[in-house]
Amino acid sequence: MFEYFPQNYTWNLAFMSGMNRGGALGDLDEACRSLKAHAERRDALAQQAWYESFMKIAERSEALARRDEEAGNLFSAGRKYVRAGVYYLLAERMPSHKNPGKAVAYRKALAAYDKGYRLRGDPVERVDIPFKGISLPALFSKAPGSGRAPCVVHFDGFDITKELIYGAAAEEYRRRGISLLIVDHPGVGEALRLRGLAGSHDTEVPAAACVDYLETRPDVDPQRIGVAGVSLGGYYAPRAAAFEKRFKCCVCWGALYDFDEIMENRAANRSEPSVPGHDDHAQWVFGRQSVEEVREVTRRLTLKDVMDKITCPILIVHGENDRQIPLKHAERTYQEAVNSQLRELKVFTLSEGGAEHCAADDNALAVDYMADWVAKVLGGKRAPVLSR
Repeated sequence: MFEYFPQNYTWNLAFMSGMNRGGALGDLDEACRSLKAHAERRDALAQQAWYESFMKIAERSEALARRDEEAGNLFSAGRKYVRAGVYYLLAERMPSHKNPGKAVAYRKALAAYDKGYRLRGDPVERVDIPFKGISLPALFSKAPGSGRAPCVVHFDGFDITKELIYGAAAEEYRRRGISLLIVDHPGVGEALRLRGLAGSHDTEVPAAACVDYLETRPDVDPQRIGVAGVSLGGYYAPRAAAFEKRFKCCVCWGALYDFDEIMENRAANRSEPSVPGHDDHAQWVFGRQSVEEVREVTRRLTLKDVMDKITCPILIVHGENDRQIPLKHAERTYQEAVNSQLRELKVFTLSEGGAEHCAADDNALAVDYMADWVAKVLGGKRAPVLSR
């Protein structure tokens, strides 16, 4: 993985997230160049410096978008609004949830993405999924063509949002004739930030609500619905597939067999954190007031005695050099899926790329592999045969 900050994995991960999801290298370099002096400190002042630097380039990109919009160059404006959304989310990523600037950046990100999608003409629809008297915010990325298409319910992870997944994966799934329902479920994204929905272990509950919703859509084939998850979603998705039998396949974009073990490793500095203030972030995600209370939740986030309940096909994608979640989590997830009608473990190696956490070093490798696999299992489009 390209490491702009040699001593700060968390910032490097965010830098690569920007590169993989539509950021411009020149912008990212400009934002990060002044941050090198702060990278080793890892304190609140360093995170504030990151926030301010990325807010600056986000606001500039948004201003350029407005200029294009006023000139009638709507495609150009849309591209820049989406890019501004990427930078606002990068700014939002580092401060504590107790910092009021975090909410400011997040709301600006949502507005920029929404305008960008609309002006670009993206085939994506913002939807709200009925859930426990509130709703779950989601993006529905529609496959081309008429009629009913296969669809994958895509869950987030510990710290990623629906917009970032859309930017990384939606186009390749669409290209293969597969729709995506990308959901900010309890504990992440808009569901946490704006609707106060904390995360829990029983992800089959929000997953079932998603399937209920998809069954009402005339453009989705209810017999070809799958589920996927990224990072902590490597727990969320298989848990959902184990207990919600309407799913016809499952994809783990990074496995996570036992989250409590990850919490122990991070407490002992045996693994890298994806965000600063990991314990504080976990309290926010799970709606708890202390590390001890969080551990009461995370002890239930395990796939032990769960994987043997999965009967649908499952793909587990993991990186050989994952510094957040050891490869053994993927191996154990695969080994215990004994009743799956088709199971596969794909390990991306250092020699081929995609070897970091959730292919942070090369998202395209993992996304292509997953989308191809889903197209085979759910019956999406295959590449056309070229005439010679």
